[in-house]
Order: sequence, then structure tokens, then C-alpha cells
Amino acid sequence: MSSQEQVIGYTGENAIEEYISAHIEPEGSLLSSLYRETNIKLLNPRMASGHIQGRLLKSFVQMIKPESILEVGTFTGYATLCMAEGLGENGHIDTIEVDDELEGFISKWIDKSPNKNKISLHIGNALEVVPTLGKMFDLIFLDGEKREYPDYYRLLFDYVKVGGFIIADNTLWDGHVADPAYNKDQQTKAIREFNDMVATDNRVSVSIVPVRDGLTLIRRNI
Repeated sequence: MSSQEQVIGYTGENAIEEYISAHIEPEGSLLSSLYRETNIKLLNPRMASGHIQGRLLKSFVQMIKPESILEVGTFTGYATLCMAEGLGENGHIDTIEVDDELEGFISKWIDKSPNKNKISLHIGNALEVVPTLGKMFDLIFLDGEKREYPDYYRLLFDYVKVGGFIIADNTLWDGHVADPAYNKDQQTKAIREFNDMVATDNRVSVSIVPVRDGLTLIRRNI
């Protein structure tokens, strides 16, 4: 079969995403059902990581091999469950969601996961919750309120171990970070400030993966 024949059926604006999804590890029935229910029952379902980003997060966890993960911004738990898949036997995730109305929804899906014992859900503002956890983390996945990204970075840096990583989601913000039309948008301004802070921080190494809305990988070197 020729390469041209292989890509027949992948057409339209989502063709590349469809192609990628067909050539990576399947998300599985649990995650598929969670993603479907997120789209049916909740506002802003695009906030869920989804198949492509979820598999990437799992791969990052498998490569970094963290024992302790902090997630800021659980939403419905899609990314949480993906990262839990990649954890070793002694690994654990503390995930923080500010919206208490989501607690029941999140807990239901965590309870369905074979990795439920690796996950602790905390409800509250991460800026207040993190200092109460009393631990350091090998990996932090930042996907919380965008206006607070600079404040998160100032706080979270001291909770990631030297040699550990912060992975920040939505750092390209649908391209708005590079679009002057969004100069007055508060979320865009905060993400730009965060990106500038990270890029000029000589304590870290930084790269950006332009998948979906942008993932920034930050390694704490000192």
C-alpha cells in the first residue's frame, strides 16, 4: 500500500489530529467514556486533555519516572488518569481542583480507574493547598486558572525537586500569545508574563511543544 493510499480518509481541518490518533496508543474505554461524558455534561469540555495530549503526558511520566506528581487543575480527571497510567508501583499523584462542584464527577471516574489508589484529590485553591501538603514533587503538571500562572510559578518552583519538571499547559493559548489583538485580554497577558518569566529564569531549562494549546516543559536545574 502506498503512502498516498494510507492517508485516505483523513481529510478536513482535523485530518492531522485524526491521523495521529490512529497511529498512537489507544486511549482505552475508560478514558473514552470519561471524555464523552465530559463533552455531554460539562461546559468547556475542551479543557480536558484528550487522546493525543493524554498519551503524551503518559509518555512524559514514563520517561521522567516520578514518584510524586502534583497536578494543578484537575477538571474532570482525564490528564490525571493518563499520568497515573505511567506511574510506577510506588508513584502517587496529588491533584487539586478549585471548583468544588466537580468533586463528585471527578471522584466517580477516579474510583473506576485501576490506578485509583495512586491518586489523591484535593478541592481548593492550589496557592493555598500546596503549602499544606508538606512534600516536594518530581513532576508538576500546571493546568489551572490562567490568570494565576505567574503566581503559580512563583510558588511551585520551590516545591519541585532539583532535576524535576514543571509541565505547563495552554502556554500558546490558541495563538493569542503572539497576536496583538489580544494585548488587553487578561488571560493572554498572564500567560505571556508566565512565558517571559520562565524564558528568562536562569535556574531552568525550557522547551515548548506546540501540541494542541502548547505545552511548556521546564526542568529545574538548581
